[in-house]
Amino acid sequence: MQLDQKQCEAFRVAIERGSLEQAATALHVTPSAISQRIRALEASLGRPLLVRSRPCRATPDGQALLQYVQRAALLEADLVARFTEGEEALLTVPVAVNADSVASWFLPAVAPFLIAQRVLLDVTVDDQDHTYQLLQAGLALGCISTEAQPMRGCVAEPLGVMRYRAMASADFMQRWFPDGVSRERLRHAPVMVFNRKDRLQADFLQQHFGLTDQAWPRHYLPASEPFLQAVRLGLGWGMLPEVQVGGLADCNGLHDLLPAHPVDVGLYWHSWKVQSPRLEHLSRTLVQAAQRMLRPL
Repeated sequence: MQLDQKQCEAFRVAIERGSLEQAATALHVTPSAISQRIRALEASLGRPLLVRSRPCRATPDGQALLQYVQRAALLEADLVARFTEGEEALLTVPVAVNADSVASWFLPAVAPFLIAQRVLLDVTVDDQDHTYQLLQAGLALGCISTEAQPMRGCVAEPLGVMRYRAMASADFMQRWFPDGVSRERLRHAPVMVFNRKDRLQADFLQQHFGLTDQAWPRHYLPASEPFLQAVRLGLGWGMLPEVQVGGLADCNGLHDLLPAHPVDVGLYWHSWKVQSPRLEHLSRTLVQAAQRMLRPL
């Protein structure tokens, strides 16, 4: 059995774009043609590959196929780039990265490589506990995750520890904790939470003060820089990574609620064992830079 390239491309683009209609637009064919190609692919493999929802998504068998198609396309593009001059030599790599890494160390770590090697990133930002699922689904060829165990066919390389501290502005501390941080005060003080996947603040309050998820008020703000700004403006307290805050604790009056109890989050880079040359180079560059910039794992 030999896979049909047009059928595989229709399947891949449908997953990436989220619908048959958008895949048709991207590939300059009709939605009916996209549907026929995917059905023919499913018939040839004897398995359902696509859940035709909105957005459409891959079945478990479809995820395995998507992983292969993504990697094959990258290997082919890297090979073609060796014999091509100019704009066609650009290579696009889909990766999944947690927001705090994007806002702090990730871009400085990879920017020189991306420029020198003519690599374009297609970054999906998600919580560090959930980026692994995007790799499993075939939507990324590499990811930064808290998961230490690689999935089959992949490797997981330690990057280091991102240390978080529970920070608040001086005004917020005076308003909510004039007599010091206490369990009762924390039940009423607003908390900054990145999104509903973010467990940092909830786990911190549960571990040190026995407060359950529904015991305290919160803001949701799913963007790292505005999240930091909100803490500095006194909207709430929140867990901030040391690599992002830097010297702000001194020069901008941020205060640590519990200085003796930071939260350490170990990060790992997951990628396929068999990679294109430039993706392998990217992985090596990323791991080496992270190990210099983060705390040892």
